[in-house]
Amino acid sequence: MATVTAQTEARPDPRRWWALGALVASMLVLGFDMTILNVALPSIAAQLGADTGEQQWMADSYIVVFAALMLPAGLLGDRFGRRRMLIGGLGVFLAASVVGALSSEVTWVIAARALMGVGAAFVMPLAISVLPGLFPRAEQTKAVAMISAASALGLPLGPIIGGWLLDHYWWGSVFVINVPMVAIGITACLFLLPETRDPAAPRVDVLSTVLTAVGLGALIYAIIEGPGKGWSSGTVLGSFAAAAVLLTALVRRERRSPRPMLDLSLLGNRGFLTNTLLATLGMFVMSGLMFVLPQYLQAVLGTDALGTGVRIIPMMGGMLLAARLAQPLVDRFGARSVICVALVVLAFAGFLGARTTVDSGYGFTALWLSIAGVGFAFAMIPAMSGALTTLPKDEAGRGSGLLSTVRQTGSALGVALLGALVAGAYSAHLDTGGLRGAAADAAGDSVIGAHVVAGRLGDRALAASADAAYLHGMDLALVVIGITALAAAVLAAVLMPGPPATGGPGKQVAPVGADARE
Repeated sequence: MATVTAQTEARPDPRRWWALGALVASMLVLGFDMTILNVALPSIAAQLGADTGEQQWMADSYIVVFAALMLPAGLLGDRFGRRRMLIGGLGVFLAASVVGALSSEVTWVIAARALMGVGAAFVMPLAISVLPGLFPRAEQTKAVAMISAASALGLPLGPIIGGWLLDHYWWGSVFVINVPMVAIGITACLFLLPETRDPAAPRVDVLSTVLTAVGLGALIYAIIEGPGKGWSSGTVLGSFAAAAVLLTALVRRERRSPRPMLDLSLLGNRGFLTNTLLATLGMFVMSGLMFVLPQYLQAVLGTDALGTGVRIIPMMGGMLLAARLAQPLVDRFGARSVICVALVVLAFAGFLGARTTVDSGYGFTALWLSIAGVGFAFAMIPAMSGALTTLPKDEAGRGSGLLSTVRQTGSALGVALLGALVAGAYSAHLDTGGLRGAAADAAGDSVIGAHVVAGRLGDRALAASADAAYLHGMDLALVVIGITALAAAVLAAVLMPGPPATGGPGKQVAPVGADARE
């Protein structure tokens, strides 16, 4: 196919909507792969014997690699062909899904998830960057909105699809579901997408990419392994030190570079910095909660996988409500007011959820989950939109890449920190009742493991102790979520500007949520 080097307003390709449909399917896969594994983790833990730390790595290996490679992947597409790199990313994602489905050991599942992160890092930015070569200017906003909506819609679909698959098939089916959808995306890209590139794009900085990936990996490793190995152990302290050195070196290198891959100078814009921090804190809360919650629903409340996915819907319902109402509220009251109130609502949900007990039942959980969904979404949507609309138009592309990278880092830290908090509290409060050897180790590794051991031994006291210990850890995590949300509300109140007195002639307000998601 001929290379498209500039946007053209010639007669549009009649196949463009079919191509967009394939891209939407691919983005939908990336969206629900952020959450689909959460409902599968208890099943994987039971069948493969994964402890809490290994479960955290299954979730975080995808996110860490995704965050580290998103910027260089976008630059590779700019230089060597977006269509080519997009197809390559989809191919890697498909191959990794097959590896995950066929894995019989925890290590291979983690490796497959990391490889999926490599593929996703190419697909996410390039699926949007190919649109100018496919659609005329008048249709691009609609196309970008559909791509972004697909990515967002995948988040609530993940637990439901995963739950249904686990109720009917084995845990590897959460990987198999990717294969046909990604194959359709690859086929459509081969036959429907034009090739585009930007020869003026900055070169990929290999050293900065390595510093980002290894630095983030060392930080996440230290947080995840801290509860098990001890926070004062040489391995954990050494990992923290290595992360500090590597990430400091990354910042220094990027600040000195005339054409940085990670343009940290954008953080000098107070509006961009504040909104980026708020969006990152939001992803920290969301990802941590989505990691902790399924184990409570399945192990403590005894729901099956599909029931777990369905029971997460109240939180997603609040998010869908915000997607419709956020913009009118921002237009009327200003982004600062909406975000501050939403964060206070999220904090209330966290503190309310921290009152959950073993006997609370799902009704109480549904209440605070619904409130959390409303608070999270009404804060996140204006923050993500505001981060980019505060930048000049010629900096929006770099700002989007930086925002996406920092947000994914927040996701990884949410799983690691809140997961580590729950794991530490669980281990400290679990009464194994005199169990020895492998049985005691399995019960201490995770609440799922404790229920497996209790079922084999008929030990109801162990199951009850595991439930109480896990609830104690989850309640602590919810308190941290509440405190984080309150701190973010104060940050927004102090640093965000209020609404302008008048909108000035010809002033245009960008729609909330206009492709700031990824």
